[in-house]
Amino acid sequence: MRKFPKNLSAKLENRKQNNALRQLPLSSKGIDFASNDYLGLSKLETIFHETHRYLIDNNEIQNGATGSRLLSGNHKLYTQTENFIAQFHRSESALIFNSGYDANIGFFSSLPQKGDLIIFDELCHASIRDGIQLSNAKGYKFNHNDFEDLERLILRNQNTVIYIVTESVFSMDGDTPHLEELVHLSQKYNCYLVIDEAHALGVFGEKGEGLVQNLNLQDQVFARIMTFGKGLGCHGAAILGSPELRDYLVNFSRSFIYTTGLSPHSVATILMGYHYLDKEKQNIALLRENIIHFNQEKNLLGLKQLFVRSKSAIQSAIIPGNENVKSIAQKLQEKGFDVKAILSPTVPEGQERLRFCLHSFNSKEEISEVLRLLSTFVF
Repeated sequence: MRKFPKNLSAKLENRKQNNALRQLPLSSKGIDFASNDYLGLSKLETIFHETHRYLIDNNEIQNGATGSRLLSGNHKLYTQTENFIAQFHRSESALIFNSGYDANIGFFSSLPQKGDLIIFDELCHASIRDGIQLSNAKGYKFNHNDFEDLERLILRNQNTVIYIVTESVFSMDGDTPHLEELVHLSQKYNCYLVIDEAHALGVFGEKGEGLVQNLNLQDQVFARIMTFGKGLGCHGAAILGSPELRDYLVNFSRSFIYTTGLSPHSVATILMGYHYLDKEKQNIALLRENIIHFNQEKNLLGLKQLFVRSKSAIQSAIIPGNENVKSIAQKLQEKGFDVKAILSPTVPEGQERLRFCLHSFNSKEEISEVLRLLSTFVF
């Protein structure tokens, strides 16, 4: 076997020196404050059994899709599931992708054309930024949730097609933009508004439909990206929009065209997850109660100044320094709480943090105790 290239070894060594080397962790036995499984659907036996029953009843006894959806992989469960998703989200159409990453790569690499402009929030997810890098359009970032900065960039580039891109809940901060104001701005300048709802599905809305729909803004948004690996507890994603958008993606989105489709089992799991959201509201209510309790407790313990303001399931305490934040995370883990440190370069240097993910299944006692422990470690 040939030796590993020296320049790549140097990059790994640099990560080690900065205490920032990523490694795959073993499954934690601690109390879950780390996963994106906000409603606990990934472990819900009801969905597991209903998925199996649905496959049997529909005679879908097949392990794989067998090919891309444009060749042999477009089994009938796709149509049933996409129709249900579109109806659930009050969208004209839905198109399923294999993952949220694939959806963002596929959208941003194919929709904006040469001469177009993409203006995106500086804290947008890596999948959005990677898609923009693959695009023939130019991309500019605006300061986080700063719509004056966004408008300044729009005014400098008014004679072109402009896509405005943001997230309804930001994955590292857990905060949300003022979406009504953003919709107004996009309409004022005739821009195409694209919103990633990965961390809003299952969290916001009467049935967990997402923040856009909760605010009744779905008809003013050009495209929504819904990701299933968080609140829905499974895998995959869908892009919501007009039938023309769907047709365009089927014809030009390379991450859709040139990949094997999801298996019938994966698509049926998505459908059963949506059926659960459509029928059951208890877990959503429990999650919201836990978010309120977390915010109340952090205020009572004097921790408010550490945290980014958030009303979502993501609560981030800023603790600068990779070594410092890793040390506190380790102490919490030793006490039985699975809380993860987010290190630079995943977040900017000086913005390292503990990221608490809240769930419907966390007890209020667990929330109070993990915050009490945090207060003893940081003060």
